[in-house]
Amino acid sequence: MTAHPGLTIVCLCAEWCGTCRDYRPLFDSLAASLPDHRFSWIDIEDQADLVGDVDIDTFPTLLVAQGEHVLFAGPVLPRLADTQRLIATLWQSPQDGDAPAALRMPAGQLQAFKDVARSLHAS
Repeated sequence: MTAHPGLTIVCLCAEWCGTCRDYRPLFDSLAASLPDHRFSWIDIEDQADLVGDVDIDTFPTLLVAQGEHVLFAGPVLPRLADTQRLIATLWQSPQDGDAPAALRMPAGQLQAFKDVARSLHAS
């Protein structure tokens, strides 16, 4: 398959998390409204093979990537407008590499997020 040209936006959640369950319909509506980007909802327990070594402390955690370049990775408030603004800002300011904030996370964590982005981008 060919790589997807837009951003890859991944919500990393868990079924047991009430906040994640509340956020899911908002995330799905955002995905429907932005067809140029690829959206994935990953349950970190049910889809542990996709998550690999990513360490999630706070739910929901959002990963936004351009190809394998991590533009954002971290917890978000489950508010639609905040996520829309984040995506719009990242899309309008393309990066040639990982975002500076991503580079401040431990190298192993950054690599784990890159691995998730790469596997989803290529499929």
